[in-house]
Amino acid sequence: MPELPEVETTRRGLQPKVEGQVITDILIRNSRLRWPVDESLRQKLPGLAILSIQRRAKYLLLQTQKGHLIIHLGMSGNLRVLPKGTPPLKHDHIDLILDNGYRVRYHDPRRFGCWLWTEDPPEAHPLLTSLGPEPLSDDFNADYLWQTVQGRKRPIKTLIMTNSVVVGVGNIYANESLFLSRIHPARPAASLSQQEIETLVRHIKQVLEAAILQGGTTLKDFLSPSGQPGYFEQTLHVYGRAGQPCTQCATPIEKVLLNQRAAYFCPSCQAPPPQSAPKRP
Repeated sequence: MPELPEVETTRRGLQPKVEGQVITDILIRNSRLRWPVDESLRQKLPGLAILSIQRRAKYLLLQTQKGHLIIHLGMSGNLRVLPKGTPPLKHDHIDLILDNGYRVRYHDPRRFGCWLWTEDPPEAHPLLTSLGPEPLSDDFNADYLWQTVQGRKRPIKTLIMTNSVVVGVGNIYANESLFLSRIHPARPAASLSQQEIETLVRHIKQVLEAAILQGGTTLKDFLSPSGQPGYFEQTLHVYGRAGQPCTQCATPIEKVLLNQRAAYFCPSCQAPPPQSAPKRP
């Protein structure tokens, strides 16, 4: 699933050829996404300029004079900027056609993404109202997370993947941040010291920034708007590496399930939780 670095990579890739351009048409080949695509967009969008492309969590917000397109890439989606006349592939469901001769094409084999339209401020949309702070913003800091973990018995990995706590720290990046912080993913959140919280916040920001610089992580489907994969996979320390040697101490990486999500860790570098570790799958 595209996570924050992949969505931010997409946003930055779209900007040069999309911002400031006028929409001349929208082709909806398949409207059956997670929620049906509003067919009235065929009438609403032509003639509107794309004033900006912003990101909130894993949502792209395309601002026009009359409203916002809210786009989510789902589990397998990507957006590519293509020249006029490029033939569509099997799962190319939507084309946003621009007056500069390019089109933004939405590809989504599993159709779990969405294209929604709102004429209200996007932050008032039900999908966005309960989101926590952006992890790369000043609002996400050690003081904030320290206050948040107080009294929380949930595993720290589960907590930092909760969108109401902080957005966009997906499974890959949570695993990597906890490894670099030397914190076991199953540790109860409230058991972390203030110093450990400071270290974790710093590494969450570092991991996400590094992933963005490398174009995100391509494990299966993700491509940038230029059609390039992300290269952060080449620097992963623990994610997807169960049984392989730790990059720091050569101890085999282990895998457990936490809240139905895979957690990878080094049993030597990351201290075990004070309670019993979850059973391995």
